Amino acid sequence: MDSIYIYGGNYLRGETRIQGSKNAVLPILAASLLIRGTCVIKNCPRIADVYHMQNLLQELGCLVSWAGNTVTVNAFHVNDNRMNGESVTRMRSSVMLLGAMLGRLGEVTMAYPGGCVIGRRPIDIHLKALRKMGVEIEEQEQMFTAKAKELEGADLELPFPSVGATENVILASVTAKGTTVLRNAAKEPEIEALCGFLKEAGADIENKADGSLVIQGVEELHEAKYTVPADRIVAGTYLAAVLAAGGSVFLENAPAKQLEAMLAVAEEMGGCVTVNEEGIGIDVIHRLRAVPYLKTEVYPGFPTDLQSPLMAGLAVAQGQSLIEESIFENRFRIVGDLQRMGADIEIVKNKAYINGVDVLKGTEVEAEELRGGAALVVAGLAAEGKSIVKNRHFIERGYENICKDLRNLGADIGLG
Repeated sequence: MDSIYIYGGNYLRGETRIQGSKNAVLPILAASLLIRGTCVIKNCPRIADVYHMQNLLQELGCLVSWAGNTVTVNAFHVNDNRMNGESVTRMRSSVMLLGAMLGRLGEVTMAYPGGCVIGRRPIDIHLKALRKMGVEIEEQEQMFTAKAKELEGADLELPFPSVGATENVILASVTAKGTTVLRNAAKEPEIEALCGFLKEAGADIENKADGSLVIQGVEELHEAKYTVPADRIVAGTYLAAVLAAGGSVFLENAPAKQLEAMLAVAEEMGGCVTVNEEGIGIDVIHRLRAVPYLKTEVYPGFPTDLQSPLMAGLAVAQGQSLIEESIFENRFRIVGDLQRMGADIEIVKNKAYINGVDVLKGTEVEAEELRGGAALVVAGLAAEGKSIVKNRHFIERGYENICKDLRNLGADIGLG
């Protein structure tokens, strides 16, 4: 079976530790390709996307091993510059290997990563920036080859602060000839983590006051050790779970500074939030209030990855909430399932009008993507009766053990 079973209605109480960040570790694993030696990456989450990245690295010739939540990557022998279509299309974030492979071998042939169910995510921004660094792109049906005799630093400005494009430029430029200046770069914490890892390996990266990145290419990088920071989206999902189900929970190691937008919304809804050096506490005693208006934005705004889990909580908040989705046009795909659970939600273009109901009703729903699947689990915690969330493999792409974590907090939840 590929489902999660939830018997809702339990308050959540206790504490749980937040896993390492999916969105941080994937580009760090890609960056290990640049290093002719061994890298040790600690606090690595054991999730499907990380295992898939491991497989990609091994296909390229790397040796990868695990010890608990520590991953060791030896990329001394990278012997292939082709990534087959299935390997790339199974995980969109594999596109970040583009910049790393160009930096290591000067050439890569790979399939177009394609889109995903939450919206179009073209890579034209990536390719345009890399062309300015001396990369030639040869396009074929479903595939393309990128190659450069020598990567050269360039003065670049992204038309949109794309996380993926920022990562690819960084990975291509750290060993390029000369200086790269990247303006309008993404500011997500995962970018900071990637730069932190590369600096440990000897990269010369400076974050200017205006938000631009200045990268002076070095001849080579050296072996490095790095500890992956906590996953802000997992922490935000568990915050949404407490908002929906009620209770008193402490999230150990949760990165409060990275979650300021989410914490502000939780307090606006009436949750009591406390923050200290060890993590985040949240208490929800009474029925929460609606949020009159919320818009998803690039960091440090409210993250689109937490929009769906929050919507599940707002479905039972008192009053009408309005969410405007400005990042991915299909992020409202879970609305049909929430409606089957009794939610009162109306979609008008890129806006969701949510009239809070007293209670949701457990039923069978189906995950179609990672964050939407997690949101359906949140809804199940708030619902009366039994909920079945099918296609849990989507959720396992980013959550190391969502059932165990929530069960430790008192939820009646398990695999089936």
